[in-house]
Amino acid sequence: MSRADTIPVSSLPPELEATLGQVIDAHTECGWKARLALTFIDRGDKTVLKHRSQQGPLAIQRPLYPEGNPCHSYLLHPPGGVVGGDTLQITVQAHQGAKTLITTPGATKFYRSESKYAKQQQTLHVSKDSRLEWLPQENIFFPDAHVRMDTRVHLETGAQFLGWEMHCFGRPALNEGYSAGHLIGKTEIYLDNQLLLSEGLNVRGDDKDMKSKGLLDYQMMGAVYISIDDDDFYQLVQSLLINIQQEYKEGAVLIAASQLDNLLVIRALGNWSEVILDCFQKVWQLTREHWTEECPEPPRIWAT
Repeated sequence: MSRADTIPVSSLPPELEATLGQVIDAHTECGWKARLALTFIDRGDKTVLKHRSQQGPLAIQRPLYPEGNPCHSYLLHPPGGVVGGDTLQITVQAHQGAKTLITTPGATKFYRSESKYAKQQQTLHVSKDSRLEWLPQENIFFPDAHVRMDTRVHLETGAQFLGWEMHCFGRPALNEGYSAGHLIGKTEIYLDNQLLLSEGLNVRGDDKDMKSKGLLDYQMMGAVYISIDDDDFYQLVQSLLINIQQEYKEGAVLIAASQLDNLLVIRALGNWSEVILDCFQKVWQLTREHWTEECPEPPRIWAT
């Protein structure tokens, strides 16, 4: 077990979470609301975006097909950042046979908000024999950003899912930390309506213990979730992670994997989004090659 396995994940007691939930609902009641709902289907020759519903400043770029059948989609948030009072709601459905990859053209920035919370909710549904690769670039939390972020993934038996999340506390390039603010949230993954994973996130900017013992004084954390139950693949991932640790200089990144029932979780700590993204990209490529026997090229948008 490496040090990355020791990352604690904490949340609030239910009674306090309920109270905070009322506060967040009040903060976001009159704020800027953005909603986006996407449904992908298998047309036979390729995956297509069958249905799109949007409200407010959330959109999607025209679907791309750099690999042939899989549909690549880029989520767009034209304002370029999220402030207190804003609500972002994203819903994605991949119906049977659909193969889709969703990413973003850049980081999502959460700006300082004078103790007023913003809220982001993501709900993903992946049907039997479909594949969803949920690969957004990192979230950047500016000092004094207050954010509620929840992700819920619903899988059916036979679905292929790889999704990740990357959180950057402050802006390391500017020597800026996350000195104040609050990030709270939860990631839940279900298989046939049975809960596989529930992880709470509760980070306060002034929590020195969380920074030193939870984040080990790194400014960035991330996790990859893969719907798979295969001991051979787990060994391949372990070998890849060993190679990654050897590739980077000591301390540049801490990364480790945990095998759960029907789910592989890979966690990482670091200071630079480029490093974390490179590590996660290698995991994604290994996973796709395992699923399809073909190694994909990364989306070109990541290089811009």
